Amino acid sequence: MQTLRTTKPGDTVRVTKIGGSGPLKRRIMEMGITGGVEVLVRKVAPLGDPVEVMVRGYELSLRKADAELIEVE
Repeated sequence: MQTLRTTKPGDTVRVTKIGGSGPLKRRIMEMGITGGVEVLVRKVAPLGDPVEVMVRGYELSLRKADAELIEVE
């Protein structure tokens, strides 16, 4: 199982599953990260927080705890 947190900068991946529940999962989905969408990992900060991605044509910064909930392939 690979998560968005473990993906290297420059990789394009496809979201397979979003973990978590309730408001956290809903917030991630409202940002445009849903099953099947392609995500380009642009940058990862030196300490791993935040992770900067491009999804649906816009840039988004995610906390590493949130990125850990997003399974990709």
